[in-house]
Order: sequence, then C-alpha cells, then structure tokens
Amino acid sequence: MSRVIDAHQHFWDPGRADYPWMAGDALAPIRRPFGPADLAPLLAENGLDASILVQTRSSLDETEEFLRIAHATPFVAGVVGWVDLTDPSVGPTIDRLRGLPGGDRLVGIRHQVHDEADPAWIFRGDVRRGLDIVFARDLTYDLLVRTRELPAAIATVRAFPRARFVLDHAAKPPIATGFDQDWADRIAELAAYGNVWCKVSGLATEAVWTDWDAERLQPYVTHVARCFGADRLMFGSDWPVCLLAGSYREIKQALEHCLTQLGSDIRDKAFGPNAVAAYRLPR
Repeated sequence: MSRVIDAHQHFWDPGRADYPWMAGDALAPIRRPFGPADLAPLLAENGLDASILVQTRSSLDETEEFLRIAHATPFVAGVVGWVDLTDPSVGPTIDRLRGLPGGDRLVGIRHQVHDEADPAWIFRGDVRRGLDIVFARDLTYDLLVRTRELPAAIATVRAFPRARFVLDHAAKPPIATGFDQDWADRIAELAAYGNVWCKVSGLATEAVWTDWDAERLQPYVTHVARCFGADRLMFGSDWPVCLLAGSYREIKQALEHCLTQLGSDIRDKAFGPNAVAAYRLPR
C-alpha cells in the first residue's frame, strides 16, 4: 500500500533565526517554534504516514538543520532545501549537503521567488545556470510564485523540458478577492508542460482566514485538477502556516473533500503516489 504523504510542511524557531516574511501582528499566532514533536501526533491523528519538509528562508544553515531533522525523524520522507542558485559553486554545495547525515533525503530546492523585486528573476541567466546544476543532480525544483511570476515560471519550465518542477500552493490564487482569470489562464499554460506537478496546498490562507470553507476552495481545486490531471496533483497542509486559517484537521478535511468531489482516483493519487513520482521518493 502507498504511503499517505503530506507533501508540504515546515519547521521553524523564530527565537533562533530571522524569518523576514513572518513580521506583522497578523502572523503572531505562528511566530513560535514548531518542530517534529508538534507535527507527529497531527500526522497520526489524520492518517498521514510521511511528509516533505520545505524550506522557509534563504539559508544553507536551515537546509543543513532540516537534513539533520530528516535523519532523526522517520516520517520526514524528503527535504526541499535552499541553495544560492546564482553562486558559481552551487554544484559543490549540493554535493556537500548530500554527504551530510540526512543528505539522502534532499529531494528538491526552493527559493521565495515571489519575494524578488524582479518578476522574471527565475528566468535570469545566472539563475538558469544554477537550475541546470540542480537538475543535473536529479533534484526537483519547487516554484514558489504568484500570478505575477507565472510567465517567467512558464518560460523556465519550457527551457528545461526534462526537469521536474513542483508548483507550490497552486501559485497562490487571490481567493479572498475572487476568482482571477489571469491566474486561471496562466495555470492552464503552465500545466500544459507535463514535467510540472501542482501542490493543492496553502489555499485556505489565500482566502479570508475567518470566513472560508471547502466549497469556497472547490473552484480553485477543480481548475488545477482539470489542468494538471490525476497524476500531477499533491496534497500539502502547509502546516504550520495553515494554522492562521484553521487546524491541521480542518485543512486536511477541506482539501480531501475538494479532491474527493473530483473522483477517488484524483484524491488517492494526490495523497502520496504523486509526491513519490515528483520527488523520486523510495517506494
């Protein structure tokens, strides 16, 4: 039987490191440490077997820490870490990370592209050189973008037809303000490339945190499902960011409901098999 996988979760400790995106009163509820001991019972209570631990800041120190955590934590099936894609020594850096305890769990790389001033940052020449090295080492690249950055993301995917990409949070559609056709059109264009998977994650926090439910998320889940199909969708909780909008159980149940409306095949593949394929996890 396939493992049931949460393809997107985080750990952090604001007392030990800086998280620039975590500023402001609205994020105060999650501005505290979250670690494996906090997540383990939630996974067990909600029927999850494993998770993908994803970077939260531009830091090699964090990536090294996440690999140590993965080495000591059986439920962490993979780590999506960070490296400086513009660094000429990015290849040796990745090789060094892979040699650390837990280095065998490094399955992907991510950068907060949507925080860059340049909407075309990911398509810059120096960044593409770094991506070429990432893909030469058979790692997946997570696209953290919004609608603004999707054209550059599409151009990047087109430039690397044999690479594996994962779109985080369905490119964060602006759910709180209503269905956006630009987002929908660009999602369809991106999904036309068969080497891109999409995480059904982070949607509740793009809605009004105090006023959302599964039915309000359904149009967005339905759209990405139509575009990506049953084999390229993944469930992700985005815990603990998701706690701004609801509990782990509420988030999981809402997304499971949305996926189930589209068919049991779509739901079942999104909760594990597709993450195994996208990140080349051991079966």
